[in-house]
Amino acid sequence: MRVLVILGYTRSSISTPPNPNPNGNHRSTKPYKPPIPKLLSPSKSSSSSSAPPIISTRPPPLFAGTRWDPHHTHLSYFADLASKLARDGKLHDFSMLLESVVLSGVKPSQFTAALQLDMVSRGISGILKDGKVGGLVEVLVKVAELGVRPVELFDGYAMELLGAHCLRLLKFKQVQELVELMEVLYGLHFPIRELVDPSEVIKACVEKRRPKLAIRYACIFPHSHMLFCNIMYEFGKKRALASALTAYEASKEKLSGSNMYIYRTIIDVCGVCKDYMKSRYIYEDLLKQKVIPNIYVFNSLMNVNSHDLSYTFHVYKSMQNLGVTADLACYNILLKACSLAGRVDLAQDIYKEVQHLESTGVLKLDVFTYSTVVKVFSDAKMWHMALNVKEDMQSAGVIPNTVTWSSFISACANAGLVDKAIQLFEEMLLASCEPNSQCFNILLHACVEACQYDRAFRLFHSFKSNKLQETFGKNYKGSAGLSFKPTTTTYNTLMKACGSDYYHAKALMDEMKTVGLLPNQITWSILADICGSSGNVQGALQILKSMRVAGIQPDVVAYTTAIKICVESENLDLALLLFAEMKKYQIHPNLVTYNTLLRARSRYGSVSEVQQCLAIYQDMRKAGYKPNDYYLEQLIEEWCEGVIQDSCPKQGEFSYGDKADIGRPGSLLLEKVAEHLQQHIADTLAVDLQGLTKVEARIVVLAVLRMIKENYILGDSVKDDMLIMVGVHDEVDGGSTAHNLEVKDAITKLLQDELGLKVLSTVPKVALDTTIVSQNTIDSDQNLDEKPLRKELQPELIYSTRRPVVLERLKVSRKSLQQWLRKRSSLRR
Repeated sequence: MRVLVILGYTRSSISTPPNPNPNGNHRSTKPYKPPIPKLLSPSKSSSSSSAPPIISTRPPPLFAGTRWDPHHTHLSYFADLASKLARDGKLHDFSMLLESVVLSGVKPSQFTAALQLDMVSRGISGILKDGKVGGLVEVLVKVAELGVRPVELFDGYAMELLGAHCLRLLKFKQVQELVELMEVLYGLHFPIRELVDPSEVIKACVEKRRPKLAIRYACIFPHSHMLFCNIMYEFGKKRALASALTAYEASKEKLSGSNMYIYRTIIDVCGVCKDYMKSRYIYEDLLKQKVIPNIYVFNSLMNVNSHDLSYTFHVYKSMQNLGVTADLACYNILLKACSLAGRVDLAQDIYKEVQHLESTGVLKLDVFTYSTVVKVFSDAKMWHMALNVKEDMQSAGVIPNTVTWSSFISACANAGLVDKAIQLFEEMLLASCEPNSQCFNILLHACVEACQYDRAFRLFHSFKSNKLQETFGKNYKGSAGLSFKPTTTTYNTLMKACGSDYYHAKALMDEMKTVGLLPNQITWSILADICGSSGNVQGALQILKSMRVAGIQPDVVAYTTAIKICVESENLDLALLLFAEMKKYQIHPNLVTYNTLLRARSRYGSVSEVQQCLAIYQDMRKAGYKPNDYYLEQLIEEWCEGVIQDSCPKQGEFSYGDKADIGRPGSLLLEKVAEHLQQHIADTLAVDLQGLTKVEARIVVLAVLRMIKENYILGDSVKDDMLIMVGVHDEVDGGSTAHNLEVKDAITKLLQDELGLKVLSTVPKVALDTTIVSQNTIDSDQNLDEKPLRKELQPELIYSTRRPVVLERLKVSRKSLQQWLRKRSSLRR
């Protein structure tokens, strides 16, 4: 015989039922009739007892071989007892009683049907109110193992409390606990989508930067591919591409087959995160797997890479080769790429192609297609072509929207046709198309660019007071409720119309704040420019400081404006300080910044000024900008020629008009001058002219001499000879090249005839090396014999392992340089 004992019920002792057969025989001659449980009420015999009323302590016996009758009192008794246990919050006792009943042979569905579910739900609700969800979940899992559906024990109120608990976990970002609870409830067949919105759970995981937890949650649902897309999209908005890619890789493992929604979403996320190359790798990986993307994936890939016209068309051709038919969105993206690249010719070809497809009934052009084409023509200032598209729209029956009208107006405004732009604006109003702020701003910008400042302010006041009918005539039939809402761009444009009136511009800036708009970097820069144009440099710099006080970090535009103001007021030192400050704050100068500084001087007076300029020039080259070398070379040449002023008015064979050799790409001249004007080279006085033309060689030599001269005036004496390397002389090929001889003769005439210096030749020193002698080897050669320069200079022999070469070198002694410097000093006095 198997005896089952049920424990733990308060105020009742559930004991082992009496054995009807003490000998262990399960068979009995008389059937056992269990006593009917009843509540004991106070009686005469028990009135003196202090024990509280209890449920009968002798429940019916439970035998392993007993067949239960659903209509028998055994089932109703234990169902009633279990209901009361649950009602009192004794869920563990409830599960133990359920286990005993089920093991005795009762079907779980029969027992569930006999329960008083309102009492069970009331007990579950009490547990949820107390926050004891962990214990409740354990019981629910146990109940499910016994074959009872836990969700059937919940009424509407209990389910609401469970949902409230999930929302509470979500509110306090306890995503780990929430996801674990969702996993258990889903396994118990709870409607978890009704408890909490899955997208909100995904957002909470994203905010906590828990991609793996979000993936676990997504895998619960049968529509997990949509949740994977949601995960990637939310991480993309946070610019967390690595986490989005983690979800992408997990989707490939968890999902069967190729899901185009997944591919399209991750490519779009790459675009949001500005990682265009990653989108291309994903596309190439698809092709390697023999997966042919659909048109939507192709469109996303082209849209993400629309800034690269060649790649966009490469994808378009690949799409055609794979047999994927282009739709209207595809052509719109191609037009967008043409617009970004400024390729009007390609845009025209695509526009003709889609028009042909429309004529054959394959496509139906929409307003977006026309708007994109108009924008291409607008940016290219081809206003005639833009208005032709307007006629095409009318013929096709497509009504322009606000964006299209803005492009029409912008096309004329960019071409300087203010009257035509206003005429189109009137047509827009007559067509009952309500303009947005961009339309108003375009008109104001057109007036300002055409210097029609008064007209710009008149239009602004008519817009602001909603007097469009007065401005544009009685034929205007626009919405009476149309209201113009100025933007920051509106006020920035009007501030430009203030000219040099600082107080008017400041009043507009204050008005911005009253209408709830915050000035941006452009606003402050315009105000500083206006202040500086009136000659108030300190006021302009104070505006730069006020930006930081207002919580706005000055950008490159603001700093460039301040630098321009300092340059125009001939305060270059202050401009250079601002330049150093912006680099300190890691604000990268742009092309305008560099050009403003490089053109700040019309001439150079000292070597330090030249060094400053060359440092800016080299920094500009390193930043990837292409400076105008010719202008800078002119100023440096003029500064270098100052060495021979007052001593030799004759310029020899050189003239300022002979610039054919200067201004080559990546000017070697300026790099050589910058190299030789560095302070550490001033001690060695080694000048390398290899690769330079005779004009450039002359400038470099004069630059070094001017540096020597200025240092001498400051008290620095000459400590070494001046060595000038002209070029390589090849003994095998027959001597010096014509170019080297030309440079050598020119420099010799400069030093001897124009400056009066004594030029010496050096005795060759033979050596074996695989390369031409280095500058350091020459600098260390201090024991050279000297002899006066004759008609032909004796070159120095240096052998390489392949064939002998010589380095042609000129030398000006320290003594000759000192005599020349003393002479120049006496002339100055």
